[in-house]
Amino acid sequence: QVQLVESGGGLVQAGGSLRLSCATSGRAFSSYMGWFRQAPGKEREFVAAITRGSGSTYYADSVKGRFTISRDNAKNTVNLQMGSLKPEDTAVYYCAADCYNGGYAYTGCYHYWGQGTQVTVSS
Repeated sequence: QVQLVESGGGLVQAGGSLRLSCATSGRAFSSYMGWFRQAPGKEREFVAAITRGSGSTYYADSVKGRFTISRDNAKNTVNLQMGSLKPEDTAVYYCAADCYNGGYAYTGCYHYWGQGTQVTVSS
């Protein structure tokens, strides 16, 4: 059974940092893995994605330069280092896996999702 489990969320002041981790089990993913977020009353939105082979990374404009996605293929984990956090980064953050066709910014491309972890940034 495939499982994705996020950890590392919490409450942080604006300007601070957090590191999210996503542990996967059940299979190895040879495709894109990504992070999305969903704020109350808003649709789930793309944050970042990474490929397995080359480790190419992709970011939403809103987080570019502040967030860094990485993956450890040996441990089947994907991480999101978040810095210079802003109150507008407050959301539930979701790990996603198994996107093959290059549509890494779209929720419909991913077949597996974690349960989410809350990130709250206070002003």
